[in-house]
Amino acid sequence: MSHKPFKAVIPAAGLGTRFLPATKAMPKEMLPVVDKPAIQYVVEEATTAGIRDILIIIGRNKNALSNHFDSVPELETNLRNKGDQDRLAKVQESSDLADIHFVRQGEPKGLGHAVLRARAHVGDHPFAVLLGDDLIDERDELLTTMLAEHTRTGAAIVALMEVDPDSIHLYGAAAVEGEATDGIVRVTGLVEKPQKEDAPSFYAVIGRYVLAPSVFDILERTEPGKGGEIQLTDALQELAADPDGPGVYGVVFGGRRYDTGDRVDYIKAIVQLAADRDDLGPELRPWFKEFAATL
Repeated sequence: MSHKPFKAVIPAAGLGTRFLPATKAMPKEMLPVVDKPAIQYVVEEATTAGIRDILIIIGRNKNALSNHFDSVPELETNLRNKGDQDRLAKVQESSDLADIHFVRQGEPKGLGHAVLRARAHVGDHPFAVLLGDDLIDERDELLTTMLAEHTRTGAAIVALMEVDPDSIHLYGAAAVEGEATDGIVRVTGLVEKPQKEDAPSFYAVIGRYVLAPSVFDILERTEPGKGGEIQLTDALQELAADPDGPGVYGVVFGGRRYDTGDRVDYIKAIVQLAADRDDLGPELRPWFKEFAATL
């Protein structure tokens, strides 16, 4: 099944209130995870999967995002004159990753509204939506599998992760049909943040979606839901319930995922990623053990 190249959409218009006062003047997506801003990991994930055209949805006071992915001639010249090739390469890497575009969301009216703002840019291309709060370890495959499954079926594809039943109320939960086959399961419905006893499964929807451009028509007519926001979940629910459409499938992910939207999990992500790095891990891991012994 052949189609146009995938594009990627990264919603990044949130206020980051959980990280105040750090996010008073800095976008939460620019908070460093070791030595790169969180959003760069997300962009790298998209480019590793072969996507070269990326749209970032931004809000007010988010100019630091566009600055980060732009070239900085003065800094590059300074590093080049110093002969600091390693740092020069790191600075240039972020501006050479992909063709990155920006559009403002305006009012923060929910994830569905943010995705709808991408309509003019996406056009008639299939596209991936990647949320910046969820970082997927580059050593674990997810997005490429999702793209391949969309290419095969034409369906909307969501990423699912089995979570502790006591945590399902923090996520959207997927109602699924039967057991997963080769890590793929058909999704028949979605319930937003259910209580444990009401959850249709303990498969949580995490922040990766692959969608056909036809989803924009659904989002256009989707009424605002809880909090007056247009929810992407509502559009996916309509796709899942359509007996004549390609439906919704989930790719069950069992790899390493780092939630940077929560302060404690953000710190855990930094610790885990730093400990695994060849340049930092050998010095950090013994210190972690010593520090843990003092607690």
